[in-house]
Amino acid sequence: MTTDDVQAQYEAYPYPERKPTDERRRLITGSPSLPVEMDHWLWGGSRDWSVPLRALVAGGGTGDALIQLAQMLSDAGRPYEITYLDMSVASRRIAEKRAEVRKLSGITFVTGSLLDAGDYGPFDYIDCCGVLHHLSDPQAGFDALAGALAPDGGMGLMVYAPHGRSGVYALQAAFGQLFQGLEPRKRLKRAKVVFASLPEGHPFKRNVRVVDHQQGDAGFYDLLLHSSDVPFSIADLIGALEAAGLDFSGTPQPMLYDPAPLVGEMPGMDAVARMQLAEDLRGTFKTHVIYARPRGQVIAPPYGQPEAVPHLRDVSGTQLAQHVAETGRITVDTAGEAFVFKVPRAAASAIALVDGRRSLAQIAKGSGLSGFDEVWPQVEAALCASGMMHYSRLLV
Repeated sequence: MTTDDVQAQYEAYPYPERKPTDERRRLITGSPSLPVEMDHWLWGGSRDWSVPLRALVAGGGTGDALIQLAQMLSDAGRPYEITYLDMSVASRRIAEKRAEVRKLSGITFVTGSLLDAGDYGPFDYIDCCGVLHHLSDPQAGFDALAGALAPDGGMGLMVYAPHGRSGVYALQAAFGQLFQGLEPRKRLKRAKVVFASLPEGHPFKRNVRVVDHQQGDAGFYDLLLHSSDVPFSIADLIGALEAAGLDFSGTPQPMLYDPAPLVGEMPGMDAVARMQLAEDLRGTFKTHVIYARPRGQVIAPPYGQPEAVPHLRDVSGTQLAQHVAETGRITVDTAGEAFVFKVPRAAASAIALVDGRRSLAQIAKGSGLSGFDEVWPQVEAALCASGMMHYSRLLV
């Protein structure tokens, strides 16, 4: 594998495959780099959003994280300066066109390597999704990004995980041997022929959670023909952060990294070992999405603090309140596993007031809920653990 091989891939097949005109009808969203989620895990839910956010999207590809962050900050009326950095000219052109369709400003497009991120910083926030595991020296990438971060800044990262991608790496190795030296389009054509002849018992064929190869040529190539792809366990990932002078500060769905629902409490086990045990037991993680801060600078989310402002994700307070009032629970299905959280029906009056603008003090007063301080932690335990609620002053 060489850097030239990876660059040739993304010039031929920009990833993920996107049509700029689709920006007129939908916004692709996901973790990390949701502003309220960033605030929750990086700044204790109290960032001053009137101060422009200086952000880097490192290895920005065709622009999903860039467009999400710029559009959401624009919708909130918050100032920003975003630098997009990617080595693929073809990918950059797609990202530029997507931003143009949405009439987004405040973006600087740069063609180059994320290893040079420090030349453009420092940054308050760095997004790097699906890139570090493709570097010939991933630790050099972690180190470069850490060096581009402002002292009070934070990162949102995504890397591939091994268990949920069973069968992928065997095929990457086989295809790499079979088609070494071929240019990307010939590699793709020949790989599809071989893929069609694989036995149904192949681990990849039995892995129903990996579907990228069904989503166009770019998805097939990125999944099965990539010349450099090294997955990280959660322990590997946290180790790489620590080597770069960073601390793990959170993950969008903490419940997934808790082994207790599967094996009971494990007294005396350290936090990283617990997370690794959960990953090994669940066996379904295709990726790890995490947030990180400079060493010693992690700020805990403002659970229960009167001035904290909660936001709900993918559901309205009214809808969720009605469900809680009727059932007394919240059920979250993810990665083939159902998590059931008991929530007092009385909490419905408070949940109904969550709108991203009211503080907990205002919600407590407006709900008329007796014993708010006893009930609300149960709401937090369900909604924050599942990634359905975050604290942020984005709209205040």
